[in-house]
Amino acid sequence: MTLNKKQFEVLETLAEEDKHLTQRQMEECTGYSLGLINKTIKELTEMGAVEKGRITKVGLDALEPYRVKKAVIVAAGFGTRMVPLTFNTPKPLIRVHGERIIDSQIDACLNAGIDEIYIVRGYLAEQFDQLLYKYPMLKFIENPAYNDANNISSAMCARYLLQGAYVFEADILIHNPKVIKRYQYQSNFLGIYKERTDDWCFDVKNGVIAEQSVGGLNCYQEVGISYWSLQDGAHLAEDIKKAYELPGGKELYWDQVPLKVFKEHYQVAVRDCRQEDIVEIDTFKELKAIDPTYNV
Repeated sequence: MTLNKKQFEVLETLAEEDKHLTQRQMEECTGYSLGLINKTIKELTEMGAVEKGRITKVGLDALEPYRVKKAVIVAAGFGTRMVPLTFNTPKPLIRVHGERIIDSQIDACLNAGIDEIYIVRGYLAEQFDQLLYKYPMLKFIENPAYNDANNISSAMCARYLLQGAYVFEADILIHNPKVIKRYQYQSNFLGIYKERTDDWCFDVKNGVIAEQSVGGLNCYQEVGISYWSLQDGAHLAEDIKKAYELPGGKELYWDQVPLKVFKEHYQVAVRDCRQEDIVEIDTFKELKAIDPTYNV
């Protein structure tokens, strides 16, 4: 059963909530109008995917091709702006209010039923072994070039694992685990709408990322969490290698491959999230503002 995007989003919402939802509640969850919700529910009911406002086994089977297969966490870097903490601890293992940053990502994946999780490690790699006590399912990928290239080197090491996969930058603390969903319709990046930002951001047209830049107006601030479909993940395996081998390719950030270097190969959507859903901790100063225990 093939679903259009509206049908997918209605079914995904019903599967996530796992209860009867009124059309008014569906409107709040999806952002679609009541008229569009009514039309889509009617279509899905005729298909046997919805019955009396709840998803059926037929509906769950229809969602199965869109299930996220795995997650790749890019965690090989040094974390220069978090000195002095990163002299002895990889940035993803730094604790915020007692919890390691990377734990919030792993827990969000497990909460969404994603237990095939890979961590690309490099700097102080052996310290990541401590995660196995809590998360024995984790698999590690070694990045021997982490000190000689930008994070595209981590993407090179994991490029054959990106089909149907989330990719995380390992310095993101997730406050709302529901931003990591069990099903995804298309390749996308999380973004936070901003009237103005000096950070990495996207210009978006018709829901699709048109341009990536540093700083912008009326744009989406880039969040380092993305999803890649089976088809796009296969293309990325080839394009990452091509970009890495270009003059200056080792200085690229991995996300510049689909969003700049070979952007004509991809149609990457932006997926809205709220400022309070996540925290990107870039500097030691920001960490101290979030967790006052580091001020002593």
